Amino acid sequence: MSAIDVAVLDHDAHGIPAADYAEILRRRLPDREVRLAATPAERERSLREATVVAGKRIDAEAVEAAANLRLFACNAAGVDHLPLDALAERGVAVTNASGVHGPNVAEHVLGWVLTFARRLDEGRRRQERREWRRFQSFTELAGSTVTVVGLGSIGEAVVERFEGFDVEAIGARHSPEKGGPTDEVVGYGDLAEVLPRTDVLVLACPLTEATEGLVGEAELDALPTDAIVVNVARGGVVDTPALTDALRSNALHGAALDVTDPEPLPSDHDLWGFENVFLTPHVAGHTPRYWERRAEVLVENLERIDETGEYEGLRNQVA
Repeated sequence: MSAIDVAVLDHDAHGIPAADYAEILRRRLPDREVRLAATPAERERSLREATVVAGKRIDAEAVEAAANLRLFACNAAGVDHLPLDALAERGVAVTNASGVHGPNVAEHVLGWVLTFARRLDEGRRRQERREWRRFQSFTELAGSTVTVVGLGSIGEAVVERFEGFDVEAIGARHSPEKGGPTDEVVGYGDLAEVLPRTDVLVLACPLTEATEGLVGEAELDALPTDAIVVNVARGGVVDTPALTDALRSNALHGAALDVTDPEPLPSDHDLWGFENVFLTPHVAGHTPRYWERRAEVLVENLERIDETGEYEGLRNQVA
């Protein structure tokens, strides 16, 4: 065991300080030394001595200097920004934060869809005007069709939360042969075939060459005019000008966007002016339980390493 067993780099997550993560790990790992690397000197020492480092990023130079490093527990789901070749050359295992965001992002999606269905935004507007005047809801979710693009941990969490609403669920993924928790699964290339019967289109896929611009003019035209588009993936999955035109021409009932392209959305962009567009500034991933969920993954992996002595077959291991 090195002088510093677990080092937590001072990288916050969704505005939550890394010090909270370090404190949770100290409680969960009473027999290990957990240190927060809050200063450049502490970071240098931690990277030099620690066996396990938890943080959002690390560069190749730091990897080279990390003589004892065996596991880098990345705080993000994506790891493309990491020097994976350098980590592999040193035999350092890498895990990510896959699955941590599922419950909270799914609740964000559900909140938006229910707001559209029950027109809760209109109720709020009338409350602000102190206006006691009835209005009609838009629809019921029961009997509708929800298509979820991307069946990773977030997409599956979205599907799971819609199960109690008696909807038909369709999933779209890069490899449809893997199946999923939906009534039907199609590939990205076959998405257009299911859009005409889709009432709610939820985008929860990674941004890749296959998904960039996946939802453009043709796909938006294929949707019913009373459909809702929800994007908690990445802004680049949707053709923003095409979406803006569809909303302007009333070809869609509405859209809910936690991500946009460009991002941040310029203050003079037309999307800000639509009453049937809900915008949040890329905050669906926030949850007060973020560090707790990250700690669960790391603690489980450290227990497995203690049992086997191996840095293979870890939960969320990507390298």
